[in-house]
Amino acid sequence: MPVSAVAARRFNVLPGFGLSLGYTLVYLSIIVLIPLGAVFLRTMDLTWAEFWQVVTAPRVVASYKLSFGASLAAAAINAVFGLMLAWALVRYSFPGKKIVDALVDLPFALPTAVAGIALTALYAPNGWLGQFIQGELGIKVAFGPLGVLVALVFIGLPFVVRTVQPILEDLETELEEAAASLGARRWQTFRYVVLPILLPALLTGFALAFARAVGEYGSVIFIAGNIPMVSEITPLMIITKLEQYDYTGATAIAVVMLVFSFFLLLIINGLQHWANRRTGRER
Repeated sequence: MPVSAVAARRFNVLPGFGLSLGYTLVYLSIIVLIPLGAVFLRTMDLTWAEFWQVVTAPRVVASYKLSFGASLAAAAINAVFGLMLAWALVRYSFPGKKIVDALVDLPFALPTAVAGIALTALYAPNGWLGQFIQGELGIKVAFGPLGVLVALVFIGLPFVVRTVQPILEDLETELEEAAASLGARRWQTFRYVVLPILLPALLTGFALAFARAVGEYGSVIFIAGNIPMVSEITPLMIITKLEQYDYTGATAIAVVMLVFSFFLLLIINGLQHWANRRTGRER
């Protein structure tokens, strides 16, 4: 072995593979695996019939539909408009661009309860936008399922923008110019040249926005109205169970959320893997 290679291994800043892997597994177990395992173990206090009765109660099932349906819809909306916003920030110069770029990160820094109160005040029937939307258009936003969707779109937008933006910045415009010189139209250039490169990052942003939306509580609880069978989210059902000291019931609902979320994220990661292989970005 060359002397330089030996010296590089000897004076490596980071510890060896075995020690690094050990620290990684211990940290991951303490932070992630053990808490998740405790959730599953706590449900062992229930029989299968009791577990099924808790997780399939009509009120709980309605909360599943709202939480997962609104989360998927919000992530899809953010995927479209987040891509458009990232495109505008990267490709164009306009007055106030830096301010808009900074405002994208506002949902990251803003406490979720503050976001919920602000959205409720804005879209309530007597709010600045709510009095027009509900009074003139007849569309009820606050205190209903649509309010939940608005809150989830608000908190999920930065994930898509910040995931797609670096890929757009590294994307060479020569590829688009070459496609245009070969006679491709703008939509064809975007469809066959740009989108395949952005698709893995776009799917990643979609997955992050969905994962954040599924477990969101603070920004939704105020604007949802929390009407049983209408606008109750699953995290609220878990909180309700905890307030009633029904810890096993709360963990049972949490297990269902965990399994469904893991399954959906597995599908999204599979799509991302397929997109990487298709574009040749995975080795």
